[in-house]
Amino acid sequence: MTRIRRFVRQLHLWLGLSLGALFVLLGLTGSVLVFYTEIDALLNPEIRVEETATPDLDKALATVRAAYPAKPGPWRFEMTGEGGVIPARFYNPPERAGADFAPMLVWVSPDGSRVLRRTYWGETVMTFLYDLHYRLLVGKTGAVVLGYAGIVLFVLLVTGLWAWWPRGSWRKALRYKSEAGNSRRWRDQHKLSGLWGLPLLLILTVTGVMLELPDESDAVLAAVLAPVQPMPHPASSAWEGTPVSVSHAMAVAHKALPQARITWVEVPGPGEGAFRIRMQTPGDPSARFPHSFVWVDQYKGTLLAVSDTRNANASGVVNNWLHALHDGSFGGLVTRILTVLAGLVPLILFITGYRRWRLRAD
Repeated sequence: MTRIRRFVRQLHLWLGLSLGALFVLLGLTGSVLVFYTEIDALLNPEIRVEETATPDLDKALATVRAAYPAKPGPWRFEMTGEGGVIPARFYNPPERAGADFAPMLVWVSPDGSRVLRRTYWGETVMTFLYDLHYRLLVGKTGAVVLGYAGIVLFVLLVTGLWAWWPRGSWRKALRYKSEAGNSRRWRDQHKLSGLWGLPLLLILTVTGVMLELPDESDAVLAAVLAPVQPMPHPASSAWEGTPVSVSHAMAVAHKALPQARITWVEVPGPGEGAFRIRMQTPGDPSARFPHSFVWVDQYKGTLLAVSDTRNANASGVVNNWLHALHDGSFGGLVTRILTVLAGLVPLILFITGYRRWRLRAD
């Protein structure tokens, strides 16, 4: 047992020294991204408006199409539920051809009449940090690297717990000896900060791996729980014609899921695309990116399909919780603040672990 414990401690040490900086980077960027939209609004005063008009998506659609006639669609509008500006996105703009993910981002006045701001994903501080945290700025390759690195970070956390696990007095193992020498104090600070942050760090690491490696995650869920249910992909009834209004499509969605709140409305461009309306049903843990959808024929205005997260199987329920657990939004402001604090723990662990290693090595 002593030999195994020594091996685990050495494994923990060298994993920490080799991947500790990456862990720190992910923790710090993740802490900032917990309040992504709020910080972005602070950094860009032009989208902080006092108007609280009911969002007019029909007018907003007409405004962005007039401002950007070469981009007929699809456009995706966010319904924040907080009044203020209407965020909109145009995915795959031709001027960003070849980029893995670089939608054009637009903010429209609450009444839908004016474009207040236009930029592209990756050109703002917050979207840069998002890409750094999610894909290391290198697209899909970065996501795969981070996914498998996350598995190693999970091993780092587990080996730290194993190396600490007391063989005798728990009181002694949890004690902080302020009067001890530097090496012991660094060790105590390392273990106590690790123990405090471990539950949240394990949640953040596991959910991060599942978000970075969705196909592999779904395969595991299918083997353990149930096959992940496929998402519908309905098409409209014709390739051309006069589309119904956005407000009509939203009314159809409300009728299909009367207890749900609309969060995003995707307006199709010319062709067979359909309105796709994302909605939060009661019990859905994610307020900004919920998991229920309604599709509406853009020409006939009729209901095409409904995906209600309340009917999800066990694997679907797990996937529905991933984002809300990873960004701390599942419990409101308190859990978001705890997630921010948890993101600072890797920095503390890296500093205290490195300092103790250097003292023992000298």
